[in-house]
Amino acid sequence: MLYLKTTDHIMAILRFRVYWEEDDQTYRDIELQVGQTFMDLHQCIVKAFEFDGKHSASFFESNDKWERSGREFNSEVLANKKDAPALSMTKTPVSALISVPDQKFIYVYDPAKKWSFLVELIGVSKEETFRRVYPFVLRKEGLAPAQYGIKGVSVDKIMEIEEKYDLGADEMAEGFGNEGEGEGESSSEGGESYTEDTGSDY
Repeated sequence: MLYLKTTDHIMAILRFRVYWEEDDQTYRDIELQVGQTFMDLHQCIVKAFEFDGKHSASFFESNDKWERSGREFNSEVLANKKDAPALSMTKTPVSALISVPDQKFIYVYDPAKKWSFLVELIGVSKEETFRRVYPFVLRKEGLAPAQYGIKGVSVDKIMEIEEKYDLGADEMAEGFGNEGEGEGESSSEGGESYTEDTGSDY
């Protein structure tokens, strides 16, 4: 049973917000055409969060409390078979699982590391944007988590942070607390926050 009306299927665009489970201020808004698959969404999420795409992943149906409540869709399963433990991302359109206006899924990338993201339907548009290639990353908020070790910390960036410690008591109070403990260093940067209106990350 689809949330979308039958007459909306041809041109409808699904907009999902994909939160990093450990920080709900870090998310990506992704638009997907009706008919595009969980594999399309998986590949777009990987690129949007700057992961390498070398590992398998799964989507799980979720209830309103972000608890797994239904089927699994796996990137390595090639066909949908009756009674199989997981269905195929490639063979399953995301729209086939949309039954409520705020449909939720849990996305897990790399079974060893278990990078977890919360995927929620936040909007449906009846028209595509001209010349936009889907899936499309519409918005990015927050700094993507580092898949391997420390992410994007160059020597220049470290020196910049050290200068802030030495020169900026105000910055320390705002970003790190009065003690200036090193554990919060990355928080002073505040992450990235911008909207992409053209082009495509997919």
